[in-house]
Amino acid sequence: MTDAPLSQHTDVNVADFLLCGRDPYQTALITIGREHTYGELQSAVAGVARYLRQTGAGEGHRVLLISENCFFWVAAYLGTLQAGLVSVPLPVSISRQDLEFIIQTTGARVALLHFGVAAKHADLFVDCHVLTDRAAPVLASVVSQAAFAALPAGDSPIGSAKVGTDDLAALMFTSGSTGKPRGVMVTHANIVANTESIIQYVSLTRHDRIMAVLPFHYCFGTSLLHTHLRAGASLVLDSRFLYPETILQRIIETECTGFAGVPSHFQILLRTSSLGRKKFPRLRYVQQAGGCLANHFIQELRQALPTTQVFIMYGQTEATARLSCLPPELLDRKMGSIGKGIPGVRLQVLNTAGIEVHPQEIGEIVAEGRNIARGYWNDPEETAAIFRDGKLYTGDLATVDEDGFIYIVDRARDFLKCGGKRVSCREVENRLLNFRCLLEAAVVSTPDEILGEAVKVFLVSRMPDCAGFEECFLGFCKENLPQELAPKATILVDHLPKNSAGKVLKRDLEES
Repeated sequence: MTDAPLSQHTDVNVADFLLCGRDPYQTALITIGREHTYGELQSAVAGVARYLRQTGAGEGHRVLLISENCFFWVAAYLGTLQAGLVSVPLPVSISRQDLEFIIQTTGARVALLHFGVAAKHADLFVDCHVLTDRAAPVLASVVSQAAFAALPAGDSPIGSAKVGTDDLAALMFTSGSTGKPRGVMVTHANIVANTESIIQYVSLTRHDRIMAVLPFHYCFGTSLLHTHLRAGASLVLDSRFLYPETILQRIIETECTGFAGVPSHFQILLRTSSLGRKKFPRLRYVQQAGGCLANHFIQELRQALPTTQVFIMYGQTEATARLSCLPPELLDRKMGSIGKGIPGVRLQVLNTAGIEVHPQEIGEIVAEGRNIARGYWNDPEETAAIFRDGKLYTGDLATVDEDGFIYIVDRARDFLKCGGKRVSCREVENRLLNFRCLLEAAVVSTPDEILGEAVKVFLVSRMPDCAGFEECFLGFCKENLPQELAPKATILVDHLPKNSAGKVLKRDLEES
């Protein structure tokens, strides 16, 4: 547990926490072709809050938010919180089945939508007041319809709703163990605590500017929004990561001091872009979380960005966003570690008896702090299993070293049982990625008459038309993997299925 002090904001509305006292003329958001000041943002937030109250929504009611990263998303999200309502951010690509389930389970009666989503799923919003990001065709089935651009400016303050320590700010939906989405109940106090902790650790100031390619409906993306607005800094919103050279050039042109991504972002940049050949004079730091970035990729990243701090971070939606970080200066000595808890977070690795493990023993990471969410929406059974005695049982298995630094082994359910031996999918993937012709690899289980389970691997080559790729890959496996880890099945694909946050969807691979 860190001794670093954190302020005791436990009853402040997040909208006030992020926006009050900002210089109204300073840039808050940069979109393609536009800059938006803090003053513009505050006015738009107040306008959305006023609209929401006019719909009759009461404090604590849930409000859907479905849009790409843009000025509308930020104003809609913070306007919802300012009005004392609960934001339910969802990806634009959400399936009809999941959207219908979430509408039913949350009882949402207001939806703030990208116009394309409103048109595509109009019949699902039959009982909703709908606000679209731009003028949209009339939706005959909805209760009422308005456009964001047509809202009166919220120049006169309406006053943020008062909130208590346990009042919800957002329901952040993730994949549940049953296949149905489950909503993590994040409070205003959770966001305030985690935001202050990250700002302190990364030393963010009003002079920072982050390139935001992560979607804001994902907790890592939302944390970038929270931390940079709270610091009085700015964010560049750009969803064109399919064109990595465009993103790199945009980082240079907008003088970004920061970049954040999940492993796939960095793998793509390192293997398919000119990252190592470009100069980024203002880039002070990068943050990596959302999964394990293999050690050799971390080493490549440091070589590509020798003057940039690399923060390897670990977190979960159930912890609002971040739980730990490895100090950049320890990357060489503690390569592969997720570090220790950030300020205000206590992390332990416990065995099945609830006792802290000794170095090199394996246990489960257990977290506690003011950033730990209240549980899962309308799911007391799963809440009781994961949130126990004020602690979050993460499901991540790990070891510690003699200095207390934590090393994740794998997810508790992401193991194979090969010939009676537990095999970490993550370990196999990391070993395979040492084959430099590989861009990505994902390991799942396949039945085996002798071993019970064997390794099945999906591969993405960095050179799709390379002759003899599979033969070279199998030769690499023979030389570098023990026999029980050698892939029984090898499938070469153009890309791995991912969610909107860039995480690999292994369930889709298992079913393919």
